[in-house]
Amino acid sequence: MKHSRYKIARNFLLFWTLFIGIGALAGSSGMLLDPTGKAMGMDTMLPYFQVLPLSNYLYQNYIFPGIALLIVNGITNITASILLILKKKSGIVLGGIFGITLMLWICIQFVIFPFNFMSTSYFIFGFCQAITGYMTWIFYKQETFSFHIEDYPGIQTESSHLVVYFSRMGYVKKQAYILASQKKAQIYEIKAKELTEGTLGFWWCGRFGMHRWPMKIEELNINLEKFQHVTICTPIWVFSLASPVREFCVQAKGKIKEVDYVLVHHTRGNYDSVIEEMDQLLELKHTSILNIQCHTGQYRKL
Repeated sequence: MKHSRYKIARNFLLFWTLFIGIGALAGSSGMLLDPTGKAMGMDTMLPYFQVLPLSNYLYQNYIFPGIALLIVNGITNITASILLILKKKSGIVLGGIFGITLMLWICIQFVIFPFNFMSTSYFIFGFCQAITGYMTWIFYKQETFSFHIEDYPGIQTESSHLVVYFSRMGYVKKQAYILASQKKAQIYEIKAKELTEGTLGFWWCGRFGMHRWPMKIEELNINLEKFQHVTICTPIWVFSLASPVREFCVQAKGKIKEVDYVLVHHTRGNYDSVIEEMDQLLELKHTSILNIQCHTGQYRKL
């Protein structure tokens, strides 16, 4: 069975929502059962609340703070944990949002209370929850992304136009198939010999991208010289050309007659340096450029 980063991240997010939620329920219960705060050793902290608005009405005891804690951090996080258990997307979103809510709650404590270990710890917990929520959402979007080749009937086995692509997550692959279907072109996938899939693949590819290294690819089993035009579709790695595509360009030098590029990336950059590098490697001048911004399967042409 394929390793799922989404399931692991969701379990961590479930832990944080339960941990924060149950802790808030316990804390609010203690405040409501003993509004003086003496039972929890918090009675000496009541004077610090007097800097807040309406302190004469709301902060003479712990009834209002207890209710606020119950609503803001207790019921909310328990609700998010239930939604996560039920595998609802809303649980992911709310789990991350409630991590931010906790950080804002603690920021108020930073203003009114002296520095203390408890507030600092819970601020860190909130930050971890928010980051885990964001990661869970990203992994969910990645693992639910899909497209079906049969939806692109225009792909040809005999054509003078070739679309070449490398794709780690499938985002570039989809764009390559869309283009090949529209142009009635043939299609060819560059396959890397290095690890590119999953979390380890992400970091391994990042290492290659950071150093601008080429990456070994499987032997080219297509005659590039017979095509009148080639479109190269590539992702951007660490603001540079994807390493397998760099190696393809090295091997394709002198074999391609005419070329254009499709760059798929997360940012809104133009990546002129990538375009220049591909031209130099191929010893060609490109005919056109298409930049596509991609956020976990959502595309936007720039």
